[in-house]
Amino acid sequence: MKGRDIVMNISQYEAFLKTIELGSLTKAAETLGYTQSGLSHMMNALESDCDLKLMMRDRSGVRITADGQQLLPYFQTICNGQHNLSEKINEIHRLEFGLVRVGTFTSVSAQWLPGIIKRFHADFPKIQFELLHGSNNEDLEDWVINGRVDCAFVKIPTRQPLEAIFLRRDPFVAILPSNHDLADHLFLPVSALTEYPYIKLDESADDGISDIFESHQIRPNVRFVEKEDYAIMAMVDNGLGISVLPELVLKDTARKIVIKKLDIPAYRDIGIVVKNKKMLTASAQKFVSYVQEWITEEYNS
Repeated sequence: MKGRDIVMNISQYEAFLKTIELGSLTKAAETLGYTQSGLSHMMNALESDCDLKLMMRDRSGVRITADGQQLLPYFQTICNGQHNLSEKINEIHRLEFGLVRVGTFTSVSAQWLPGIIKRFHADFPKIQFELLHGSNNEDLEDWVINGRVDCAFVKIPTRQPLEAIFLRRDPFVAILPSNHDLADHLFLPVSALTEYPYIKLDESADDGISDIFESHQIRPNVRFVEKEDYAIMAMVDNGLGISVLPELVLKDTARKIVIKKLDIPAYRDIGIVVKNKKMLTASAQKFVSYVQEWITEEYNS
């Protein structure tokens, strides 16, 4: 270290975090509205101020160094502090401006968030949203813990010590081609999953389906493994097999498939989590309340 105080520059820290997040100076510059040379100059100045090499740059992109990794949480804390300060000022101005950062996953983004945000925007048109999509529950929880998002939709209970609000119990249901032998059954017996070709949702996205199978000692006749639930619907529509998916994913689907309840209890509990309700910005607090109101009206009307 050069033996002098480092002048705090929020813009540099935010640019550094975005560059590491995207792994590319070019993408970060485009996202932040800088030229690539301007962003590169900022990163050089930050490394000069710290007298440390914070990132490695090559043709494949940008990688954080060990020194950069050590400073990363401090940069995040400073930027989150700045964000919270701005939000507190906006709170005084009656939510005329603000930003709500939300962690979410595909089915919630497709089925819930459009209606929730539409209603919220009708009352608070100048509040902006940043939606971050996670591929699994752990990522979403971590984003709340480290302050990357204000709140997140997750499967509960969580592994992290977060404050959770239960929203909806979402059943797992079977989907079959419309001409399947069992299409006219009231329930799908889980034994059928071992007899007919089964299309499995990848482990990283199955939301607990595999856990239910294990607890009931069910071993489906897996013929295909697919990461995207909407791709699975298309495969079932084309007669390639049967599958089990969360009911929320299937809402308003135009696919020619048959949806059946299973003959065993099978579901996931969806909630919205925050790190500390008392520390939420006013706009995030208001958004969480709108989420609860919208879910109540949507499913009790």
